Amino acid sequence: MLPNEKIDQRPLLINAEPDNASAEFYRQQVAIHGSPLLIFNAQVLRNQFKALQSALPEVDLYYAVKAHPDPEIIHVIDQLGGGFDIASAGEMNLLLAHKISGRRTIHTHPIKKDQEIRDALRFGATTFVVDNLHELKKLVPYRSRVGVLLRVSFRSAAAMVDLSKKFGCAPEEVEQLVKDADDLGIHIKGLSFHVGSQCTDASKHVEAIEKCHQLMQEINATANKPLSILDIGGGFPADYELQGIDINAFCAPIRAALAQLPQDWHLIAEPGRYLIAPAVTSVTTVAGKSKRNGYHWYYLDDGIYGSYSGQLFDHAIYPLEVFRDGEHYPSIIAGPTCDSIDVVAENISMPELEIGDLLIGHQMGAYTAATKTRFNSIPDAKLIVIND
Repeated sequence: MLPNEKIDQRPLLINAEPDNASAEFYRQQVAIHGSPLLIFNAQVLRNQFKALQSALPEVDLYYAVKAHPDPEIIHVIDQLGGGFDIASAGEMNLLLAHKISGRRTIHTHPIKKDQEIRDALRFGATTFVVDNLHELKKLVPYRSRVGVLLRVSFRSAAAMVDLSKKFGCAPEEVEQLVKDADDLGIHIKGLSFHVGSQCTDASKHVEAIEKCHQLMQEINATANKPLSILDIGGGFPADYELQGIDINAFCAPIRAALAQLPQDWHLIAEPGRYLIAPAVTSVTTVAGKSKRNGYHWYYLDDGIYGSYSGQLFDHAIYPLEVFRDGEHYPSIIAGPTCDSIDVVAENISMPELEIGDLLIGHQMGAYTAATKTRFNSIPDAKLIVIND
């Protein structure tokens, strides 16, 4: 890289007054708890949950535990009366620790070992997702105890993460799989889909709802036990560009499509990112600095192998904030490990920082701490709760 390369356009928020209330708040938290930190604002999660409830009033919300499986977050969702979308024994154990009934969950991983099925049934889960005949056959020994949703694939080029590449049957396979399930004595209760994570608009949701509506109506015309559940998955976007997302407007086409369904159908959604992303803020400290090849390098105490892991695994770029003003220089922000891939931001224009300065990452609740590693045995960022 050379200093005259194009400056990265990722969002960077610069505070003109280093001693403003926001800066002082973060400094106080670091003084009390150390650094790095993840600050979970429980009120933001409550607001997000209620906003999505209002935007999809006929839909039951099941928090995608995988987005951020922290006990404090589970506690708030429990208080709000939300359900839980789980995909592993570890996530079940987390809910068990909070005495949350398995009846408030849906097990959405389409591929399961027999032990995982038995563990889920022991936990009290009764709704399972499958997408092929092999998985249906695994449920035969438990067919009197399970309700099954058949996952359908709807690929979306507009989604940040394509979640129909790895899972989901083709729409044209649905009718035969329902017949296969009936032959096995298994009741398919409905269909599910996930059009991808961080969708830019709701058009793929609408397409999937309309197609599932058609499929379910065609099957119900001759079925002994009708399909009556539709799980519309997640994909509701987080505001990584800080432009303000009107979730009511985003969901308006979805509401219109859902309004065409029979009123007695049970509707489910699996939000994760939209709920938790804005509720968690990262606080890191500049542990070292240098100047090399025309760039100012800053080394943080958290990075790509820690709270910023979502930049690798989730394809997300987080808004950054520093509490310095002045002339800007081409800069590189790196994490604490000895691996050269551990770089949070490259070729970014920012004022000069000093050792001990703080860097704040916003919208960092989803798929950040959830995908962290323990490379170099560096401790995790400590999660603290405010507005509980």
